[in-house]
Amino acid sequence: MTRTARPTGRALQVAGAGAAVLLALSGCSSSDDSSSAASGSSASSSDELSGTVTVFAAASLKESFTALGEEFEKAHPGTKVTFSFGGSDSLAAGITGGAPADVFASASPKTMKIVTDAGDASGTPATFVRNQLEIATLPGNPDTISSLKDLTDPGLKVVLCDKEVPCGAAAQKALDASGLKLTPVSYEQDVKSALTKVELKEADAAVVYKTDVHAAGDKVEGVEFPESADAVNDYPIVQLKNTGNAAAAKAFIALVQSVQGQKVLTGAGFLKP
Repeated sequence: MTRTARPTGRALQVAGAGAAVLLALSGCSSSDDSSSAASGSSASSSDELSGTVTVFAAASLKESFTALGEEFEKAHPGTKVTFSFGGSDSLAAGITGGAPADVFASASPKTMKIVTDAGDASGTPATFVRNQLEIATLPGNPDTISSLKDLTDPGLKVVLCDKEVPCGAAAQKALDASGLKLTPVSYEQDVKSALTKVELKEADAAVVYKTDVHAAGDKVEGVEFPESADAVNDYPIVQLKNTGNAAAAKAFIALVQSVQGQKVLTGAGFLKP
């Protein structure tokens, strides 16, 4: 069973698209180039996968990665995928601090660099999706927010991600590009925490990712703003050096990069790399 856990503080840790997992995915077309690349692999190599694969992933990946984890376990009955979702900076700090993990999926190259610079990555990180910002407002948008500038209204309670978190850094980049200054009522440690403030009506708006607005359904309303095009985040993924299950780690990354994996991710609102 897939389970999730949110990392706290620094107490937290793929390259190569393994062909075997692609064979196991029934949703992939046999005529697709990615699937064709897997045709030389034997099904037995897929059956050999077993054990737990621990994935540290940006909070914005929670819904899509949870779904992919379930698909992975179905394709490989002897495996279990365990996730730690949170701010990419905290996850990176956990990995460099020795937290055991097999795969790291970050919401920005900057936070991935923390891990690669420390020598904790195996191979070169690969960008697998991109994400764009959106304003999350209360349902029905009662404050008629229509632009990033509207968030500077002192009468509004606005929440941002911490500047060290990729969604916060992207929001600050968009604000700087617009020459706007915004003082939020709070800075949150990950994008889900920022969104929750709006869902609980503790804030009037938050700058989050489009994927998070999509995942929230009718709990919030999304407002697009043009400045977000100047702050699109690349999401890299890598196998970690001290993995205890290299085969499963590679196979999970292969699933993320596969046609089926990309279908799940773009369906959640992510942009193709």
